[in-house]
Amino acid sequence: MQDYSSVIEFIRETFHTPEAFIPLHEPRFLGNEKKYLEECIDSTFVSSVGKFVDRFEEMVTEFTGTNKAVVCVNGTNALHLALQLSNVRPDDEVITQPLTFIATGNAISYCGASPVFVDVDRDTLGLSPQKLEEWLEENVDMRNGKAEVKNNEAQPYNKSTGRRIAACVPMHTFGHPCRIDKIVEVCNRYNIKVVEDAAESLGSYYKNQHTGTFADIGVLSFNGNKTITTGGGGMLLFKDKAMGEYAKHLTTQAKMPHKWEFRHDHIGYNYRMPNINAALGCAQMEQLPKFLKVKRELAKRYDRFFSSSSFNSVFVNEPSHSNSNYWLNAILLNNKEEREHFLEQTNEAGVMTRPVWELMNTLPMFRKCEKGDLSNAEWLADRLVNIPSSVIL
Repeated sequence: MQDYSSVIEFIRETFHTPEAFIPLHEPRFLGNEKKYLEECIDSTFVSSVGKFVDRFEEMVTEFTGTNKAVVCVNGTNALHLALQLSNVRPDDEVITQPLTFIATGNAISYCGASPVFVDVDRDTLGLSPQKLEEWLEENVDMRNGKAEVKNNEAQPYNKSTGRRIAACVPMHTFGHPCRIDKIVEVCNRYNIKVVEDAAESLGSYYKNQHTGTFADIGVLSFNGNKTITTGGGGMLLFKDKAMGEYAKHLTTQAKMPHKWEFRHDHIGYNYRMPNINAALGCAQMEQLPKFLKVKRELAKRYDRFFSSSSFNSVFVNEPSHSNSNYWLNAILLNNKEEREHFLEQTNEAGVMTRPVWELMNTLPMFRKCEKGDLSNAEWLADRLVNIPSSVIL
């Protein structure tokens, strides 16, 4: 069995942690977090109304270059609302990748729709535009749309199930951009809405454009393990400012403005981010450029180590035309057996490592869903391991 003690020693040396447990990705609070939280508490506006909510949305809008940003209580809620705004309805199908976090499949299910799993590219870890186009060419008929589809345009229907393909949800896995421009181009030809799952990729750019801004709607996450955190939280990014304003309305129970009356004009959602979480987010956004710089330096250090190490492994670098945030660093081992040995040795030594998620099509609730050839995702699932990726103090 391969001895990975040199890897464990290197990681401990890198994180200046000779003995204590090293987590996969822990938050860092190095700036105005306590100050802004105290301001929020002193103001008594700790719920869904307050200056930090507006400021946080403005900061993310400016940083990403989008036209409108809307905070939500978490990334899964944001993804659900994005699919609703994309006209995903019960009995529709939504194309996504099998190599993703469970939230992607769950949000599709909340709409009463079913996921369709299309393979990823090995270099990006994200949805493959080539595999997407091949699957659509083989499995889709264009027919007149349902009554609720605007302009009754031709819509893509799955030949085998008869269901409408309503949307596509590619994800920028571990912060590495997928070929999102090609994906959007393919989907546009088939009248398929794209919801860009950029939950893990705040600070990542593809062809000098921030992820989450290629599709009409993008989604970010600020969970406790993300590059920056609000404790829990998400964000919707919009090209269309008017659609963003409508989304904001829906997240606040669709309550119409009035001094005292409770009037609601749509089925709304309680998806509002509390002001106290947004206060944390504002302080974290101030630290984001520094965090991204330090994480890039860590990735370079890992790359040098694994390129020169004595055992066979490959560090997962950013794809071409990309600038990744390196949210979670990853390596590829030779096979599943080596992966298991690596996971066992590192975790027993107090260095937290994790395999990639179980492929969505293997989970009991999604096993009967439509899927294409998933050989790349299966290859990656057998070999990929995430290694400690926190911002080094």
